[in-house]
Amino acid sequence: MSNFNDFLNDQMKDPEFKQEWEALEPEYALVQAIIDARKQSGLTQKQLSERTGIAQSDISRIERGTANPSLRTIKRLAASMGMTVKLVFTPKNATQI
Repeated sequence: MSNFNDFLNDQMKDPEFKQEWEALEPEYALVQAIIDARKQSGLTQKQLSERTGIAQSDISRIERGTANPSLRTIKRLAASMGMTVKLVFTPKNATQI
């Protein structure tokens, strides 16, 4: 993993690359939040599919970042895991934790 991190750090020196990478960060964060919630709930993609009625293949696409789920779908996934969705707007210059 350090090879990738070294590569990424080197690429981040390019302002255009950095801008594109940062523009995608919210999508990556959403995908990771869904994966983390599913795992925290102890569910497989198949079990989540059975609870939501969303095809397992669609859940897989969401988790791979190749689908663009609606807020309604995200809320449906969260509810099936006993969770809610919290959407927060922050200033662009705010530090992220």
